[in-house]
Amino acid sequence: MTLIPLRWRGRLSTKFLAMGLALLLLALVSIGLTMWVTRQLDGGAAAVNEAGRLRMQAWRLTSALHGGRQPQEVQALVREFDGTLALLASGDPQRPLSVPWNEDTRARFESLRTSWQDLRGEWGTHPRRDEASLTRDVDAFVVQMDALVMAIEKTMSRLTAVLNLFQFLMMALAVVAAVLSLYVGYLFVIHPLQRLRVAFQRVESGDFAIRVPSEAPDEFGQLAAGFNHMAKTLQALYHGLEQKVLDKTRDLESKRARLAALYEVSTFLVEVHTLEELAQGFAQKVRQLSGADAVAVRWSDEASQRYLMLGSDCLPEELVREERCLEAGLCACGQPQAIAHTRVIPILSTHDHRLGGCAKAGYSSLVSVPIRLQQRILGEVDLFYRGEATLGDEDRALYDALAGHLANAVENLRTEALVREAAVSEERTMLARELHDSIAQSLAFLKIQITLLRQAVSRGNTEGVSTIIDELDVGVRESTNDVRELLVHFRTRTNSDDIEQALRVTLKKFEHQSGLKAHLELQGHGVALPSDVQLQVLHVVQEALSNVRKHADASDVFVTVEKGPRWRFVVRDNGRGFQAVAASASDTHVGLHIMRERAERIGAQVQVLSAPGAGTQVEIELAT
Repeated sequence: MTLIPLRWRGRLSTKFLAMGLALLLLALVSIGLTMWVTRQLDGGAAAVNEAGRLRMQAWRLTSALHGGRQPQEVQALVREFDGTLALLASGDPQRPLSVPWNEDTRARFESLRTSWQDLRGEWGTHPRRDEASLTRDVDAFVVQMDALVMAIEKTMSRLTAVLNLFQFLMMALAVVAAVLSLYVGYLFVIHPLQRLRVAFQRVESGDFAIRVPSEAPDEFGQLAAGFNHMAKTLQALYHGLEQKVLDKTRDLESKRARLAALYEVSTFLVEVHTLEELAQGFAQKVRQLSGADAVAVRWSDEASQRYLMLGSDCLPEELVREERCLEAGLCACGQPQAIAHTRVIPILSTHDHRLGGCAKAGYSSLVSVPIRLQQRILGEVDLFYRGEATLGDEDRALYDALAGHLANAVENLRTEALVREAAVSEERTMLARELHDSIAQSLAFLKIQITLLRQAVSRGNTEGVSTIIDELDVGVRESTNDVRELLVHFRTRTNSDDIEQALRVTLKKFEHQSGLKAHLELQGHGVALPSDVQLQVLHVVQEALSNVRKHADASDVFVTVEKGPRWRFVVRDNGRGFQAVAASASDTHVGLHIMRERAERIGAQVQVLSAPGAGTQVEIELAT
């Protein structure tokens, strides 16, 4: 079905209002005409009735005249007849009574009124005609009345036909108005809505190129223009957003690759333990990451006056030999600390003494990245390119971060070396103290005994010689036991999170060396001690056990471990004991000093409780 569009201008509300007013006006005109015709019909019907009364009144007058009625009664009937004629002539405004006048009805009414004027005198004071003559005149008069009635009915018949025609036209008008309303509603409302709905479905499916034609400047035309503007904006935003997503994806991928490179290099720097491997491996990683043709890692001295090449990758051997050691400022490589920063250095000529070696090797540009630790320059990384090198902000940040990781790794290596050196020094100091406090004293005692032996031999004191030899034998055994205890101390290790196993091994060795019975008791629960704390606690316990073996003259040793937030170790014997206050104040009691020194290293406290004849108890309490 093809719809003929209506090219009406104006707003949609104006269109519907104009159409409604036109239909309303047409309906009002039709209704007005119908009402007028209906009133004419009603008035004509009433006029026919009144004309019928004229016939009756005429015969009454005739009857009254022949019946010998009183003149007053006859005159009343005459006046009633005059009133009826006057009513037909003027109509009755109180009720629908009017003669549908036209030429025929007007002529017949005038003829009727003239005839009445001629007959009226018959009922007055004039002489009367005979009855037969009067009856003929009245019959003729009634015939005129019937002609008037027929004329009125004929006019009413035509009005009835007109009324039927109006009714048919009104019915047709109603049908046409309904059809027109449906058509206009579809054309101006439903059809534009359908186009908009289809357009929205297209947009929803991703077709932002769809446009809705706006043919009329009405509300739907404005809506179509707004939709087109929205679709155009969405199309621009979609394409722009798509490009932004692609750019962001590339940016995220680039950042991911950089983070992966940082992670890979950081992992490598953590795993390497020598400076040479660190520099060489770092050069290889950076060259793969940056796409450079060669990389050199240089390290500066304390004054940043000279740069030593620690490692390189793909750098010509001749260039490595020539630039193994560079003075700061004499070459593009090796930037002075005052101006050191990440930058691109173009290599323009082989005659430039600062870049001649690089130009001869075929390099066109150089990226210099200082290795900085806080505010101090430790060295630099040089990236060589045979083509033009570019350095963006992200590349600069990446190279600086890599150089910072390298500086931290080198500093960690130096710190680890210092820690190892300090540990060796501390171990040597402890070994010297142990030797001095035990073996040296025993050797000094033996030296004194040898001197006394010589004197006894020279005097020939056989009994003294035998006594001194016994003392020497005891001293040698003591020295041997001290050496064994030192070896036990230095070999002690903890391979478990629980100290119980290490204590059991230590007590088993003690029983084997001393022949004394050792008992271990553990109480409570607590978080496992760190390995270094366990080692120092074992050394203190071993020192306490050594003192028991040397001095206590005991038969049983009891070791109690109380686990908890504050660990507590107790070493108790049933030996002869000693005066604890005097021993604490004395500088000659070496074992107590050694135990306290070890406890101080781990933040622990050592307390010795003893009395003559009551045994000795050594308590070690760790801080929380």
